[in-house]
Formats: sequence, structure tokens, C-alpha cells
Amino acid sequence: MKKLFFFFLLCTTVLFAQTEVNTSDDLEFEPKVDCLILQDENSIICKFESFRSIKDEEIIVQWIDPQGDISRSREMLVPAGHGSIYDYRYIKGRLLGNWAFKVITEEKEYKTQFELK
Repeated sequence: MKKLFFFFLLCTTVLFAQTEVNTSDDLEFEPKVDCLILQDENSIICKFESFRSIKDEEIIVQWIDPQGDISRSREMLVPAGHGSIYDYRYIKGRLLGNWAFKVITEEKEYKTQFELK
């Protein structure tokens, strides 16, 4: 299980890697969130990806269940020089239906949805 998780982290890091050169595309980069459901691993892995900053960024991560209630809310830190964070939950014991994963920054909210069947 750990090997698959680390392989996923490596693949997503390589796929979404940012270069240090500032181009016009870098200036238009929009932070995003995405979730991956690994049924055979009984896990949900969600990622927030933003532009790499020279200072730490505090964010709030929320998991919202199908009933609209916040299942978990955490304050997290995106360290200076890093462009992403991951949050992880087990599938077993979660309500079935459409879930939301939301990240709140100082400037904006970013949200994605996924379905547990």
C-alpha cells in the first residue's frame, strides 16, 4: 500500500512540476484541487496545487460530506518553495454519495467533488 501511495505522489509531482523560470504561463497559473479514489487501497487522496511562493502560506482544508456537513477541517501550511499539499482519508466508514474537498486560502476558495459508491 505504501509503495502505491508513494508511486502516486511521485507521478503527480512529476506531472505537475513547476519550473523556476517565470513565463507568462506562470503568471496565469490558477491553483487547483483534485482527488483520487483508490478502492483497492481503501483510501482517498486529495491534492491542492498552487504557485510556488517565497513565503509560507496557511490554508484551511475541508472535507464536506454528502449531507453538506464539514466532516473534517484542518489548518495546513504550504511551506515556502513548495507548491502542493496532500490530505488523505480512508473510504471505509464514510457516507456514500457526493463529497467535496475544499481549500480556503487568504484570497479564494478552491473546490472539487468526488463520489463514493
